[in-house]
Amino acid sequence: MDPAVLGTRLASGLIAPALRKLLVQEGPGAGLTDRPVRISGLVSFQGEKRTLTERDVERLADKLVAAALDGPGEPPFPYDEREAVVLALAGTLRSLGELGMDDVQAVRLGHRELARALRTAAPAPGLSTDAAYFLDSLTEWACLHILHFFTQRSTFVARTLVEQSRGQAETIAKLDALLARVPGGATDRAFEQRYRRYLALRHNRLTIFGLDAPDTADTWPLDLAYLDLEATATEDGPPGPGAPEPAAVTVRVPAADTLADHDRVLLRGGAGSGKTTLIQWLATTTEDRVPYVLPLRTLIRAPRLPAPADFLAGTDCPHTPPDGWAERVLSDGRALVMVDGLDEVPAADRTRVRDWLLALVRGYPGNRWLLTARPTAVRPEWLAGDGFTELALAPMDGPRVTAFVRRWHTAAGAPEHEEPLLDALRTKPDLARLAANPLLCGLICALHRARRGYLPPRRKALYDAALQMILTERDRQRGMSGLDGIALETEDQIELLQRLAYALVLAGRSEMDEETALSLLERAMSSVPAAAAQGDAPAILRHLLLRSGVLRSPAPGVLDFAHRTFLDHLAARYAVEEGHFDVLLGRAEDTQWEDVLRMAVAHARTRERGRLLRGLLTADSPRMTLLALACLQDATSVDQEVAEEVRRRAATLIPPASKAEAERLAQAGRLVLELLPGPGGLTDDAALAVTVTASLLGEEGSLPVLKKYREHPSFEVRRQLVGTWHRFPAQRYADEVLAHVDRDRLDLTVRERGQWEAARSMTGWRRLDLTGPYTWQEILAVADRERLEALALADNPAVEDLAPLAELPALRSLSLTRCPHLTDVTPLAGLSLDYLGVTDMPGVRGLDRLKRLSSLTVGHPLSGVALTDELPFSDRLRALYLTRGATATTGLRALPVLSGLTYLSLSATLDRLTADDWEELAGHAWLTGLFLAGDILPPVPLPELPRITRLGLHLPGGPGQFARHAPLFPAVRAVEVFPGRRGDQDPAPYARLFPAAEVTVAAR
Repeated sequence: MDPAVLGTRLASGLIAPALRKLLVQEGPGAGLTDRPVRISGLVSFQGEKRTLTERDVERLADKLVAAALDGPGEPPFPYDEREAVVLALAGTLRSLGELGMDDVQAVRLGHRELARALRTAAPAPGLSTDAAYFLDSLTEWACLHILHFFTQRSTFVARTLVEQSRGQAETIAKLDALLARVPGGATDRAFEQRYRRYLALRHNRLTIFGLDAPDTADTWPLDLAYLDLEATATEDGPPGPGAPEPAAVTVRVPAADTLADHDRVLLRGGAGSGKTTLIQWLATTTEDRVPYVLPLRTLIRAPRLPAPADFLAGTDCPHTPPDGWAERVLSDGRALVMVDGLDEVPAADRTRVRDWLLALVRGYPGNRWLLTARPTAVRPEWLAGDGFTELALAPMDGPRVTAFVRRWHTAAGAPEHEEPLLDALRTKPDLARLAANPLLCGLICALHRARRGYLPPRRKALYDAALQMILTERDRQRGMSGLDGIALETEDQIELLQRLAYALVLAGRSEMDEETALSLLERAMSSVPAAAAQGDAPAILRHLLLRSGVLRSPAPGVLDFAHRTFLDHLAARYAVEEGHFDVLLGRAEDTQWEDVLRMAVAHARTRERGRLLRGLLTADSPRMTLLALACLQDATSVDQEVAEEVRRRAATLIPPASKAEAERLAQAGRLVLELLPGPGGLTDDAALAVTVTASLLGEEGSLPVLKKYREHPSFEVRRQLVGTWHRFPAQRYADEVLAHVDRDRLDLTVRERGQWEAARSMTGWRRLDLTGPYTWQEILAVADRERLEALALADNPAVEDLAPLAELPALRSLSLTRCPHLTDVTPLAGLSLDYLGVTDMPGVRGLDRLKRLSSLTVGHPLSGVALTDELPFSDRLRALYLTRGATATTGLRALPVLSGLTYLSLSATLDRLTADDWEELAGHAWLTGLFLAGDILPPVPLPELPRITRLGLHLPGGPGQFARHAPLFPAVRAVEVFPGRRGDQDPAPYARLFPAAEVTVAAR
């Protein structure tokens, strides 16, 4: 729960009197001094002026929590944690008495930092993620009022008035001077405030499908209806011991944070996945940037795509900015440009869109750019060469579906239908799969309520039922049928709408002008007597726009469908009715026609389905075979001979031979699970690919497949089984899969509290990888203290020292990533560690004291001017991994002094090497193994490295990236190349660089 939302529930009239009881009242002799007073002397539950007991503080905390929970909407945390939250809040408030700062220091610190100080001083609450977030928000809100009390004390006012006046005068003078230097500064700021108000009005309402009851609105405030989905990306993780380059890992981040770490993002998402809603959210919540929302469906109609000065006019913004404002915003790097709907642009125009976008990106560096598209709109890595990171909106998982259903029913005022629908989603896998995106989930909610519990089993039936509801039943139930003098049955409206849909699909567009629509309707009227009897084409079009809920007008004179799903569904229906099977098959290679083909098979009769499926198989391509396989999911009856042929062809693609094939295979959908084999007779690579496919589908049906592999001996297969844990219910997956996996060399990765609770029920894991604020008490309670050999902690502000590691005698490997309160690793000097990794922890002390290490990873800039200023000077250090700017100030100076080194890894995230760095490499007497990234190589000529016999290379640019450096390694005998996702995978060109060596290319 955001503090701002808390503020709407905890009015000052309620919270202020309650919190004031925590502080002693002013009066004669009540601390009226001319100096600041320590906070510990102002609290009312300790000292001579004590008026509250600990129980009183708990009652006060209970009152605040109850008031914060009193209101509409989903509870911010599980109800069974209420008492724990109350006790945690009471403990946090009592920590006021333990602060050593005075009231003036607290006010200067601010309420957020004061809240952080209280949380640090208070006992660890041990709450779930949601409850902990609620507690943090409530603590901040309380601190805001506490600081307000301090400023109202008479001594505080007298003591700080002069100082504040001077500070304000100085600030005002500085601002005036700044404004004098910046032309139009005040005018720009005034316009931006007006522009943000416009964005809030335009985008701060979300249409929730199916909210059509007489007593509910069809839109809902965005801040209440918005559900933060997740986006996934493949990134390089930090290198570990024995790994020549960072391993690719799948990262899941909140979708709203997609631009937190990336300035340029191509966000892919299926129909109805929430791409446009995410843009609305960013447009209304972004404070540090000026948002632009640019819908391509509107912009593409113009002869040329807009320049920055035309951004607002091109999107019908009614405000006129100051002259040069857009140029100043983008030149200063203050813009967030969101380009929505690449998939709604004809394929022939997408190159034009890319050229336009890249010209803007290159012309205005420093801004943030977001482009959205459906998954198959453009090829993978379409913009990767220009610095765009590809992310994909993940399907809603179980908890998010539950949250969506609860919010939908709250908004609809229909609580009696909520639990029955949730029960149906939990027990019917096919239904749960359909609910994996916001659009379809909304459709299911609406149909479930409208039909009082009955739900159609397949997509076609679901869409048919949805159309029936929104085209006629909605108005009929609300008593508004024929409100405009026209009343058309569902079939009549579909007959007209499907012609418009088919025309759009044939043209490869998502919008058409009104004149074209009228022409199509006029020709169709003779086939729909009921429509012709009630009005001419303009009247019927007006009716469809006003009442159907399917057709809409995003701009004057322009029409489109409310969602692409309806467009494909209706176009497919018309194509089948007209017998346009050759047209359908002729467009099958076009990714925009995939859903049209699938829905056409669903609409067709049995013989027609056979014709379509045979046509797909005739293409004899993997993609067409998988499309035919996907089509079977939407078909009710199919000739068995045809169905068997489809499955036989698909069997040649199953099992997949690589991860890339596994990813493509997963796109065919859940039916693939029936064809995935068990591990018997498979190679290790094929077994891994099968588990990847099942993992990506992430459904209930995937568990039986993955369970077959839980005793597989391959390390890569076992690692895949552990790594896909997050896609399934934590406890069930732990019981059915993880509890049976051979744990040798495997890290148990814990990324959320649900997994943590499940991990506590499993014993014997010797390697733990934990992300999140787990205390040493929690960690040691789960760990096998006598046998734990590897521990990785990331994003953990709860651990402050390393002394507890002395209780782990078998510990040999430790990784620390972003643990802000761990500033000294000296306590590790007495342990028998072989490996240590420290990443994103600049300023950590004590590395030079760790003389026993044999392997070390450093993932942040080292201090000093040479490596030996901070690294351990020891003959026992055999392997060193440098990444993430580690050599920014030291370079490789003094590398030969680390005489024990035999292996060195220099990743792509380092600064480019210099000739002096290469001299240091050449001067090392014992270095025989080296990993290099092609992106950091210095220019030749350079001295040879004759002692290097093992070489690892990261060459995303292909073999040519290393052609001039290969002769510098005359003694190399083993070379492993990591070309990355975009690099050349053919081993032959790399082998020609090293004729005397054994060269292997790592599979991507």
